[in-house]
Amino acid sequence: MSPLARRIRAGAFVVTTELTPPKGTDLSDLFAKADGLKGCVDGINLTESPRARMAVEPTAVGRLLLERGCEPIVQFTMRDRNRIALQADVLGAAVLGISNVVFMGGDDPKLGDHPEAKGVFDITAVELLRAAREMNAGRDMMGNALQGAPSLFLGATANPGAMDLPREVDNTRRKIDAGAEFLQTQALYDTDTLARFVDAVKPGDVALLAGVIPLKSGKMARWLNDNVPGICVPQALIAEMDAVAGDAVAELRTSIDIAARIITAVRPLCAGIHLMTLGWEQHVPAILRASDLTRG
Repeated sequence: MSPLARRIRAGAFVVTTELTPPKGTDLSDLFAKADGLKGCVDGINLTESPRARMAVEPTAVGRLLLERGCEPIVQFTMRDRNRIALQADVLGAAVLGISNVVFMGGDDPKLGDHPEAKGVFDITAVELLRAAREMNAGRDMMGNALQGAPSLFLGATANPGAMDLPREVDNTRRKIDAGAEFLQTQALYDTDTLARFVDAVKPGDVALLAGVIPLKSGKMARWLNDNVPGICVPQALIAEMDAVAGDAVAELRTSIDIAARIITAVRPLCAGIHLMTLGWEQHVPAILRASDLTRG
């Protein structure tokens, strides 16, 4: 059982965050950010070519983070591989000591930096969750026996602010039924959205980690509203950021305060938070201090 799984199963309120591996082999910046997060968070997601922009494979990076004393959570998308390759790569991650995995669909290659690439999407995240649960039991998705079984802590994503909430609820329930043990959500900016989702999904023992993206400016907030499905930043928060526009110190202070208020508000409704800082990793300790979540 991974340290993250142990903390969640012990009922601790956990904090995860994420880093994006680079397009290339120089990991010095990623290592510096990961080292700065040690002792602050319970796990670090490693994204897999997000926005369909090619980057170094995250499982290898996860192994290197393990060696540096960090707890990796490796993302797998359904975009680039068929079911044979996905199962093989999940087993490969387990051989390298990776226990925490998150499965998701992935962005359309046409939107990325290799628009001629063909999306595979052979199976869904739900089907890979089911396959990984079978692998934990010593079988592949076709029922063939494995020579040694992994011990994977299975994660998936959810979007409480989805426009079609009943459809998102059904999809999330399918992920839970397929074996998801924790869910990381899209960013939230109000408790009502999360409360409705929790009431509809009834996650039970599945750990729900509420997504939080600190707002860097009112402009960023408006961009999120216009471009990211499921995100709705209230106008009051946008006005709060606009009121300090141009004052870098005040903007940072206000951003941290808003993030801390959101975390404090959603805390009774979830098992942890997934903090997506988008380049502001150095401010994670301050956000957690303001949220009374400093590790001691």
